Amino acid sequence: MPVSKAKNEHLYLSIADQIEKQIMDEVLGIGDKLPSVRNLGLHHNISVTTALQAYYHLEGKGLIESRPQSGYYVRFSPTKFPERPEKSKAGFVRQTKNVDAIISEVYDDWDDQRITRFSLSVPSPEMLPLAALNKAMLQAVRDLPASGTSYEPVKGNPVLRRQIARWALNWEGRLNENDLITTAGCMNAISYCLMALTKRGDTIAVESPAYFGTLRLLNSLGLRVLELPTHPDTGVDPDDVKTALKKYDLKACLFVTNFSNPLGFCIPDENKKALVDLLSFHGIPLIEDDLYGDVYFGKKRPKSCKSFDEEGNVLWCSSISKTLAPGYRVGWVAPGKYYDQVKRLKLYHSITSATVEQMTIANFLAAGRYEHHLRKLRQTLHSNSLQYIRAIREYFPEGTKLTYPKGGFILWVELPKNVDTYELYQDAIFHKISIAPGAMFSLQDRYRNCMRLSYGMPWTNELDKSLKRLGTIVKSFC
Repeated sequence: MPVSKAKNEHLYLSIADQIEKQIMDEVLGIGDKLPSVRNLGLHHNISVTTALQAYYHLEGKGLIESRPQSGYYVRFSPTKFPERPEKSKAGFVRQTKNVDAIISEVYDDWDDQRITRFSLSVPSPEMLPLAALNKAMLQAVRDLPASGTSYEPVKGNPVLRRQIARWALNWEGRLNENDLITTAGCMNAISYCLMALTKRGDTIAVESPAYFGTLRLLNSLGLRVLELPTHPDTGVDPDDVKTALKKYDLKACLFVTNFSNPLGFCIPDENKKALVDLLSFHGIPLIEDDLYGDVYFGKKRPKSCKSFDEEGNVLWCSSISKTLAPGYRVGWVAPGKYYDQVKRLKLYHSITSATVEQMTIANFLAAGRYEHHLRKLRQTLHSNSLQYIRAIREYFPEGTKLTYPKGGFILWVELPKNVDTYELYQDAIFHKISIAPGAMFSLQDRYRNCMRLSYGMPWTNELDKSLKRLGTIVKSFC
């Protein structure tokens, strides 16, 4: 009886996962020879084709390599890789550089196709289901009244809100369509939340380093920013938040909870619950930026702080900008007990959201295409992250440290202290390589020797060469 395509895919991925676990647990080390394709097939009672698929999958991740006339060998070992950065520390020295000018310099030329853009934290168009999205958009235009030229309700397209509420079951979110308001992307959602909760001069706590767009938004609203110590694996510690609450009159906290930009951390579920309970006890709202939660590399999606919210104190913000269609600008917020304030602000500032784009995403979700797309995207990004880590180990100088994200698009790289990454950017851009200097990710004078790299592009030999070239440039600074 023939093996179905779905079952065959499950088989080779299951076998590949077993071998990957042995590599990660150091049962298999660099240089160890793997069973021949024939022996692997006999051992698992699978065809040679399925065995080859398992090895191709591991080879694509950079974990093993094929040697002509010899077989497959382990290429990867977690013990051979650079150290992780340490937990960040609180800083109080104001920036001396014009960071706004640096941000403009890094992003003003992003339409130049000749540049390898390690600086952009979005998936490359080649990794997106463009044909399926176009089909969903045509359906939206056909089905919508007046072909989508009419206004939607202020709170957003009801079909989309219903689909988002259903999707939230993946992280145990207890939402219905009337808990949600659609927005023009996640940053727009965060902006409404901040305006609903604060006034000029109020103090907001964030992780550090933090996404530069968030920091600039907080500045533009006249808010004071408290940057909290942040661990590269586990994020903000509830004990540090508790200490901050004793010292400062915080009006809100704004944290990325899953696979943050730029550190890539994922706050453990027990810490999320502790944060929710702590802030609820003190009556401090939590704005949760959960933009990257669907891009996980493990077996299941991590929970959000909203999963533990019993009092409506968490304002959960997200979008499809990092997973499906950056240019559509479709986002949303579940503002809890602040629903009316956020809805009113949306009415005042934009009246409604883009009609056709909302319905397109609603159709895409309703058809079940999103999960299929995410499975492929997560596999590709996980493979990319391992390739980048390997390349940085091989090409960058001793003393380089980097994060090991369990999801998302981002690596945070800490270089030797004498390397200024803004100067590195200027040298690298001459070679058509763009990075995001670390100084962009704080309002303090910090992270000058750090940079953010995106692995949201298909892995190619040219990309490997660009990382090698970047490593050579870094070495010239040491």
